[in-house]
Amino acid sequence: MSIELAVVIPTYNESGNIQNTINKIAASLQGINYEIIVVDDNSPDNTSKKVRELADKDNRIRCITRIDREGLSSACMEGFLSTVAKYLAVIDADGQHDESLLPKMLSKLKSGDADLVIASRYVDGGSTGHLPDDRVKISKFATQLSRLIMKHKVSDPMSGFFMLHREKLEPLFPEISAKGFKILLDFLIHASESLRIVEIPYQMRARHSGKSKLDRLVILEFFWVFFEKYTGYKISRQFVSFLIVGLSGIAVHLLSLWMFFHPMGMDFKIAQMLATITAMTSNFFLNNSFTFRQHRLTGWKILSGLLSFYLACSLGAIINTAFAQYMYTSGITWWFAGFMGAMVGAVWNYSMIKIFTWKS
Repeated sequence: MSIELAVVIPTYNESGNIQNTINKIAASLQGINYEIIVVDDNSPDNTSKKVRELADKDNRIRCITRIDREGLSSACMEGFLSTVAKYLAVIDADGQHDESLLPKMLSKLKSGDADLVIASRYVDGGSTGHLPDDRVKISKFATQLSRLIMKHKVSDPMSGFFMLHREKLEPLFPEISAKGFKILLDFLIHASESLRIVEIPYQMRARHSGKSKLDRLVILEFFWVFFEKYTGYKISRQFVSFLIVGLSGIAVHLLSLWMFFHPMGMDFKIAQMLATITAMTSNFFLNNSFTFRQHRLTGWKILSGLLSFYLACSLGAIINTAFAQYMYTSGITWWFAGFMGAMVGAVWNYSMIKIFTWKS
């Protein structure tokens, strides 16, 4: 008998939750021919190992472990593309979603009432549970913002719990971004107005264990995705982020240059070199956190990445220092000479770090 429903669970560091979540899903899907696909981003807490142990006892469970790839949206897409199931669901591993709704969601699709069923916290009967007020406010603000680029006015486009009819939505798969963490929003942006959507209420539960991955950087990532969609992908968010980091680097550079040159009384050339190193270090950590978040370096890789960053930017730094020194000795004021030196080096730096540091 062919698989009717595939439930995709994207995970990262969910070893404390995954068995409980899988058990509850299995209990709710009695009588349905299903499979559970866990897509794990190589969690250091051995989430994949635990899933494989469960899969060894139940062939309806599968595990996809991804190396050097991450992100909820791309994880969901890999899960969708790995199965032949007619209906596809996404649910979190942390126990906050009500898995008992899965049969009801499937019934809506099979009856033809809907092509996409969304479990919503914001329709009558739904609730955000014990979600902190700041998280609720952010979610509602993102919802209002997303309506500027969606054809469908749904109450909870930020929901991570939904089910879709594969045949109806598979044509959109090539258009879905591998970046970001809200794949449902991507579907709603690209779907035609004829798509039939049904929302059913669910009451959000407290996380069973572990820590939420919805940190402020992930929230910022949503706004980057929004920016790309709103501008029609004409402007790369990576390029915009690099420019913003670069501007902050100029501020760090000038402040450092002033400190080394005036209060500390260093020779201008030495002051400019030290200010350049300071700004490079600041730019590395900001780019690692924001611009290249999908490829961010952790652990000991930060040290090797910083060294490669210095190396990749070394020629830019030499050009920067030489150009600034030339302008200063030509009678240009110190701050403008420093600014122009930094700008000349920035063009070189962007192309080199993409090749040598983050390999994006």
